Amino acid sequence: MSKLKILFLVFLIMASVSARKAQESIGNYQIRVAPDRDDWTYELNQPVKFNVSVTLNNRQVSGLPINYSCGLEAMPPRMERTATTSEQSLTIEAGSLSEPGFLRCVVTMKKDGRSYRGLATAGFRPDLIKPTTKTPVDFDKFWTDGRAELAKLPIDAKFEPLPTYSTANVDVYQVNFQNVGRQSDTPSRIYGILAIPKVTRPNQKFPAVLNVPGAGVRPYKGFLTLAEKGIITLQIGIHGIPVTLDQTVYDNLAAGALKRYMFDGLDDKNDYYYRRVFLGCLRANDFLANLPQFDGVNLAVMGGSQGGALSIMTAALDSRVKSLAVWVPALSDLTGEIYGRAGGWHRVFKDSKNRTPEKIETTQYYDTVNFARRLKVPGIYTFGYNDETCPPTSMFAAYNSVTAPKKLILALEIGHALTNEQSARINDWVESFLKNEKK
Repeated sequence: MSKLKILFLVFLIMASVSARKAQESIGNYQIRVAPDRDDWTYELNQPVKFNVSVTLNNRQVSGLPINYSCGLEAMPPRMERTATTSEQSLTIEAGSLSEPGFLRCVVTMKKDGRSYRGLATAGFRPDLIKPTTKTPVDFDKFWTDGRAELAKLPIDAKFEPLPTYSTANVDVYQVNFQNVGRQSDTPSRIYGILAIPKVTRPNQKFPAVLNVPGAGVRPYKGFLTLAEKGIITLQIGIHGIPVTLDQTVYDNLAAGALKRYMFDGLDDKNDYYYRRVFLGCLRANDFLANLPQFDGVNLAVMGGSQGGALSIMTAALDSRVKSLAVWVPALSDLTGEIYGRAGGWHRVFKDSKNRTPEKIETTQYYDTVNFARRLKVPGIYTFGYNDETCPPTSMFAAYNSVTAPKKLILALEIGHALTNEQSARINDWVESFLKNEKK
């Protein structure tokens, strides 16, 4: 081999070594926590162990200090400890529960100026969880009177075509219609996005779905997934404002006038913010029922979080609803904190100053549990054990109160979210039911 070739090979080797020295590897630490039972569910008084692993590039990392705490979900921990990771996963003996509920283990770590967190939640006979909220004696009369007030108002529907939202198969509109106001003679409006499948044959009619929203203030684009499959969908907002404005409008309202809307008027059941919202959902069904394209029979309601609560309420109060789909339902068993356990979102009674007779009474008229008790139609429900927004104790309190036909899909690891898999299962179930495949 010539000297020139040798020098060239030496150069390549040195360049390669230099490049490797300059190369920096970066990865993401992950904290994985899991109970020692595959189904995360235990009998009462059965001990639970949580297995904890801290990984970098999918390899267990040793020598890292971590903090962990265990206790009833959403309540102050009953055990707090520190530990150091090793090449093997850490096992935490977290004890047990003697009453139905959930025990949560939270693990945290700081490394290189960053914070990391992982958690898992063990359920102890969640099927036996009972609600703490009470049903007012005049509960049914209260809502019957509200519906009578609503019935006096003409629907007065307005349609605005949205060609940029429409597709080859679906016509989309922004609509608004009349609703009750708040303790005044002045009506309010409900705005939403209506998606109607295009007719492909004479006199064609379609089933319909009311899609009710989660908490917050935002614009909407419509629920076209089911509309593309031949189902009318109406996706509504709850705040009485158009749902196609610039995002900054909603951001400003969320940070200002509507920041704490879920607590507005909580001292008076007749002036509570959600009264107009609940009745507005029923008015949305009035609107759908009057559409000439509706088949007149097959109507469902679906939503998650706040929308899960609104779905259960709407199906309970409106006999036109034939089925419902619910995920991570909020407003469930709101009085939980008063009894030493997690209450549902919006967690109003976490602050003991809110535990007044007036607020407690008002929540009873709006608690998801009291509507769940009145359901008579089939429903599909899905949520997980790791939800930190709508505690699973509160969601099971509502779900266990349902005596109508029901199907539960547990996504154990999922927090306050809906995965693609859950969404597909829900949409398939609703479509099949409305098209008479599950009746």
